[in-house]
Amino acid sequence: MIYLLEDDSGIRNFVLYALRSSGFEAEGFEAPSAFYTAMAERLPDLLLLDIMLPEEDGISILKKLRADGSTRKLPIILLTAKTTEFDKVTGLDSGADDYITKPFGAMELISRINALLRRAYGSDGGSRLTAGDITLIPSRHEVLRGEERLVLTLKEYELLAALMKEKGKVISRDELLSRVWGYDFTGESRTLDVHIRTLRAKLGESGGIIETVRGVGYRAGDGDD
Repeated sequence: MIYLLEDDSGIRNFVLYALRSSGFEAEGFEAPSAFYTAMAERLPDLLLLDIMLPEEDGISILKKLRADGSTRKLPIILLTAKTTEFDKVTGLDSGADDYITKPFGAMELISRINALLRRAYGSDGGSRLTAGDITLIPSRHEVLRGEERLVLTLKEYELLAALMKEKGKVISRDELLSRVWGYDFTGESRTLDVHIRTLRAKLGESGGIIETVRGVGYRAGDGDD
């Protein structure tokens, strides 16, 4: 999945058409508020980000994404009409992986995207993680139960990924809170329990892959009794 945050409808429609014609799943947003809502539900594999936007400028959004542990390594390409060397350096220094100036052609855009995806995920697009009949695909930020794609919130996804990456190993509550909510998390530890409960519910009959180790934390297994 590729997200595009661009307020110009003409450019947005052009880019979405180019992406979908090249086989990518893509979704476009006109305003940052709609983009943030989508990010809370599903992380993309790559973000195309305009700089001049309503509500909030692209550089500010870029800095926020780089400061968040869940999106720190998200591949991001800036799309902008600003062409000075200073503007390019500012964008790259703020955390952008690449910078394309408007106007640009579809072939150049797709080539840049493919190159960045190869650098970010490797030629195989990233490894799959499995536990029981649950499959987690990090490069696509997708979770499957059999062939069915499950819709998880960002925190539910990150929690499941943290457990499945160390399948069979008990991860303490404090460690999970640090990994998923950040080392500066100051909320209640019940937050973790609530998310585990909702995650199990969304996994349905496969919810048993998340095992509770009383007094310690949680572990991902294959759900076998």
